Amino acid sequence: MNKHMQLPTSSASSPIYDVLRRDLVGGRFKAGEKLAINALKEQYQVGLSPLREALNKLAAYGLLVQENQRGFRVPKLSREELDDIARLRTELEGMALERAIAHGDAVWEADLLAAAHRLKRADITLDKGEEWERLHTQFHRTLVAPCGSVWLLRFIEQLHDQFDRYRRLGPKMPTIRQELDEQHHELVELALQRDATAARALMDDHIHKSYEVALARYQQHA
Repeated sequence: MNKHMQLPTSSASSPIYDVLRRDLVGGRFKAGEKLAINALKEQYQVGLSPLREALNKLAAYGLLVQENQRGFRVPKLSREELDDIARLRTELEGMALERAIAHGDAVWEADLLAAAHRLKRADITLDKGEEWERLHTQFHRTLVAPCGSVWLLRFIEQLHDQFDRYRRLGPKMPTIRQELDEQHHELVELALQRDATAARALMDDHIHKSYEVALARYQQHA
């Protein structure tokens, strides 16, 4: 039995869906902003049918709000929501990490080392733009991949996207970012040592530090 769970390729995955999802998470659109479909068609050079399909699926995923017959709007941000997301991330990612450490095999160890190496190189060579964000996401996915539950991975993925709407609101915070980057290396070491208790404690702290960044950025924009 393959212990490495992968999020299944969904019918929701299409070029326009993927690009809009990236832009919504990355803050290209302001919280509360109403999306003009004709403007989106022009901006993304896409037909009306695939655009509407992508918008509907993004609304179902939680990155848009559908307003009856009035179109789509970017969800507003709130301290209460951010706190809720951070709590759930702590609980679910901690659970997934413990299960991954219990079930991960040598292939997972190799994948994790490779993902960590790519992210480490990006920490040095990139400016924390979209390519760094992609590698950062891939590292966290790989870390919990053998948890044994596709549903758990789905929930974590959705929480990451919602959390990043707050984290990516403003400019980078180099000092805290350096601490978080160092924790990535420490998480790998603990995972390879199969120290689930210490790894979960570090993951809790990692999420809390990232939460502090997200909260500071939210408060700057509130």
